[in-house]
Amino acid sequence: MRAFDTPLPIDAVLGELAASLRARPNAVLVAPPGAGKTTRVPLALLDEPWVQAGKLIVLEPRRLAARGAAARMAQTLGERVGETVGLRVRLGSKIGPRTRIEVVTEGVFARMILDDPSLEGVAAVLFDEFHERSLDADFGLALALDAQGGLREDLRILVMSATLDGARIATLLGEAPVIQSEGRAFPIETRHRGRDPLKRIEDQVVETILLALNEQPGSQLVFLPGQGEIRRVEERLREKLRDPSVEIAPLYGALDQRDQDRAVLPAPAGQRKVVLASAIAETSLTIEGVRVVIDSGLARVPVYEPDIGITRLETRRVSRAAADQRRGRAGRTEPGICYRLWEEAATGALEAFARPEILSADLAPLLLDCAVWGVADPASLAFLDPPPAPALKEARSLLAAIGALGEDGRITPQGRALQALPLPPRLARMVLAAARFGQAGVAADLAALLVERGLGGDAIDLAERLDRFGRERGGRAGDMRRLAEGWASTAGRRAKAEPGAAAGVPSVGLLLACAYPDRVAKARTPGSGQYLLANGRGAVLEAAERLAREPYIVVAEMTGSAQQARIVAAAAIAESEIAALVAAGLAPFAISEREEASFDRQARALRVRAVRRYGALSLAERPLPVSATQENADALARGIAALGIGLLPWTKGQDQLRERVVFLRRAEPEAGWPDLTDEGLAAEPELWLAPHIPGRASLAAIQPGDLDSALAALLPWDMKRRLDAEAPTHFTAPTGSSLAVDYAAEAGPTISIRVQELYGLATHPALAGGRVPLVLELLSPGHKPVQITRDLPGFWRGSWAAVKSEMKGRYPRHLWPDDPAAAVPTTRAKPRGT
Repeated sequence: MRAFDTPLPIDAVLGELAASLRARPNAVLVAPPGAGKTTRVPLALLDEPWVQAGKLIVLEPRRLAARGAAARMAQTLGERVGETVGLRVRLGSKIGPRTRIEVVTEGVFARMILDDPSLEGVAAVLFDEFHERSLDADFGLALALDAQGGLREDLRILVMSATLDGARIATLLGEAPVIQSEGRAFPIETRHRGRDPLKRIEDQVVETILLALNEQPGSQLVFLPGQGEIRRVEERLREKLRDPSVEIAPLYGALDQRDQDRAVLPAPAGQRKVVLASAIAETSLTIEGVRVVIDSGLARVPVYEPDIGITRLETRRVSRAAADQRRGRAGRTEPGICYRLWEEAATGALEAFARPEILSADLAPLLLDCAVWGVADPASLAFLDPPPAPALKEARSLLAAIGALGEDGRITPQGRALQALPLPPRLARMVLAAARFGQAGVAADLAALLVERGLGGDAIDLAERLDRFGRERGGRAGDMRRLAEGWASTAGRRAKAEPGAAAGVPSVGLLLACAYPDRVAKARTPGSGQYLLANGRGAVLEAAERLAREPYIVVAEMTGSAQQARIVAAAAIAESEIAALVAAGLAPFAISEREEASFDRQARALRVRAVRRYGALSLAERPLPVSATQENADALARGIAALGIGLLPWTKGQDQLRERVVFLRRAEPEAGWPDLTDEGLAAEPELWLAPHIPGRASLAAIQPGDLDSALAALLPWDMKRRLDAEAPTHFTAPTGSSLAVDYAAEAGPTISIRVQELYGLATHPALAGGRVPLVLELLSPGHKPVQITRDLPGFWRGSWAAVKSEMKGRYPRHLWPDDPAAAVPTTRAKPRGT
C-alpha cells in the first residue's frame, strides 16, 4: 500500500479497507470529520491489484467539495489537478491522459453511467459524504449496483460518510462489511445560546459573531439557511464591525469559483476570518484557522408538491447528523467551540438524519433517466428509500404530457431528445421548443440562469436577469454561456424535423411558458401583486416590483408555504402569446369558452358571463342573460344559501310547517324527517331549492309559491299525513276553539288559552303520537298569564286551588269550579242556564 508523509487518522483502517475490497466488491466506510477519508482513501486504493489500469471515480455532493478534494489529493502527490487526479464538474473539467482518479459531482456521475452503463475502464466508484442523501447520489448508487449485478461483477462500490446509518447501507450493498474509523477530533466545547423568537435570525447571528470575536481567538464558520440571510448578516456586520483584521467572507453555491476559493483560504497571518456559509460548508471542506462554529440550526431545502408540480424552497431545522457535522468543523485543526442558536433540550427533537431528497423531490428527471436505463418502474432498482408513489405518478403524468414517455412507460424519441440535454425535463423541453422558433440560444441561456443560481443577479424578472447575464464577464458566466451554447446546438439538431414552427420572436415569458405552461398566471387585481396560476394555486409578488404591474406572468420559482407562496423568478407574457403556446401544442390546457354563473352578494343576484379560460385563468369575459339552466339555478341557490336561508320570502304558514317538521325530527330522530332548519337547508340548496327556481335571476325573483313546491318535494305524502296527525297546526279546545300551536316557542310547542276553555279536560293534550306534552300557557279571562304547565291534571289537583282563589277576587262574574276537570268548558263569563 502507498505510504504518505503526513499521517491522518484514517490511516489506521486503510489496510482493513483494502483487504475488504480485495475480498468483496462492496464496502461501507464510516469516519468522522477530519479523519481524511475523502483525500486519503482514493490514493491508498490506487495501487490495489484489482484497480490495475482502471480509474477510481470519487463522487462529491458539490462542486466546491469536488474542487477541494481534487486539489488536496493532487497536492499530496506533488502534482496539479488534471494529472493523476482529475476533476469533472459542470462548469469545467481537468482530465488528462494520465488521470486515474476522477473527482466528479454526483449529477455528473449520473450522466456518465447513463452514457456508459458498463463504466468501461472504471475499477471503483466511491460515494463520499453519502449521508447527505441527494437524489443524484441515491440514483447513482442504484445504477452502479444495477450495472454491477448485470454488466460489471468486478466493479467495486465504496460508500463513505461521517454520519451514516451504516447498517442500512451495508444491507443495500449485499451485507457489505462496515469499516469504522475513530478519527481525530480535537476537543469542542458546545454552548447553547437559545433562540429568541422576537428577533430575526440574522440579528441573533450577528450578536453571536460579535460576542465570539470578543471571547475567542481564531476564525469563525457561521452556518445560515441561505444566500439571503448570508447577505443580510454580511451587511449588518460591515456596519457594526470596524476591525480591519477581521475579513468577512460569504460562501454559497451561487458565488463565482474565485469568491468561493477566497472564502476557504486560510486568513493571512495576524488576521481572522468570518465565513458566512450555507450548508455548502458542512462536508468535505476544511477551512484552516477555523476554531469557532456558529450554527443557526437552519437549512433551506427544496420541497416538491406533486399535486401542483411545484418545488418550493423551505427553511427547516437541520438534522442531528448535520448539526454534528457543523459542530465538527470547529475541531478539524485545533480545539474549538461551537455556539448553537437553540436550547440544548431541543437537540433531542431534531431528526436523526437529513430527510433523503428522493422523498421530497420532483421525480420527473429520475423517471426519464430510468426510462433511458431501460427501467419503467424505478422501484425495481435498489434504492435505500423507494421513490414515493404520488411524486412518481405526477412525474409520469408530466412526462406523458410532454411526449417523453409512451403509454407503456417506455421512452419515446421526444423523450430521448429531452434526455440528450443535461437539464431537467421541463427546461430541456423549453430549449427544444425554442429551437422551433429559431431561439434555442436564448432559451438555453434562460435555462442556464435557472440551473446555475446567481448568474444575472437576483432580480425576480428573468428578462432583466437574462439581459444582465449577457453582459457579465466573469469566469462562471463565460463557462455557463459556453455550456448553454452546447445545449442550443444539440437542441437545434434534434428539433430540425419538428413541424409547426411558430412565427415571430418569442418573449422570455413565452419561452418560459414552454417549460412551465401550468404556471402561467394572471393578476387577481391589476397592480396588486396577487396572482392566480393556471393550475389553480395562488402566489404573490411584492407590489413594488415592476413585474407586479404585468397582467400576465409565467412563474418559474416560488418559496414559502403553499398558502403563502412568494414568487422569486418569473417573466411577463402577453395574452396573445398564451394563445400561441396553445396553438403550438405546448400547453396542458386548451383555451375554451363556456358560460359561467356567479352570485353577486351585494346585488343578491346571479351574473352570467361567457368566459374564455386557460386552465384556472379567465382570459376574457362578456355578460350574458340568465338562461333557465340547472347550472344557473344551482349557482343562485348556493349564493342565496351563503347569504342566509332566512332571507327567502317565507310565509307564516311555511315557517310553521318548517317548525313542525323540526319538532318531529327532534322528537323522532329515527323516523327520517328532513332537516328544515336554516343550517340544514343551507347545506344542500342544489337538491331542494334549485329544481324549483329555473329561470330566476335573483333573490327578489323567488316567490312563496316556489318555496311551496320546494317544501312539498321534501315531504312525501306519507310524511305529510303523519305531520298533520302528530304535529297539527292547531289545537282544538273543549269549547271548539281552534288555537295555533307555536312550534318555535323556547319551551316547546305551545298554545296560549284561557283556563275556562279547558274545563272538563282530565288528560293533558300531547303531540308526536302522545310522546311530547303540549305546553299550555293558561290565561285569565283578561288574557293575562296565570300558569304554564305540561301536566294539566296535576295542575287541577294542585295549584288550581290557589289560582281559583285569586281569580275569584279579580273576576267574580266568571265560574271558578272546585273540580274543573268535571266542569263544563266555556268562553263566556257564566255558562248558559246557570
